[in-house]
Amino acid sequence: MAKCEICGKDVSFGIQVSHSHRRTNRTWKPNIKRVKAIVNGTPKRVYACTRCLRSGKVNRAV
Repeated sequence: MAKCEICGKDVSFGIQVSHSHRRTNRTWKPNIKRVKAIVNGTPKRVYACTRCLRSGKVNRAV
């Protein structure tokens, strides 16, 4: 579910490094919102990241 349907932004993985330099695995999750958007002329619910919403890549349905 944590994937933007517009740009494809997905969960990314990495290593968290503490002050004492202990390393543990962690994930960065994108800020995904379920919004009503116009897709092919009809309103449809899609998952979109906030970057796509803010930049105007998603045509919101009211």
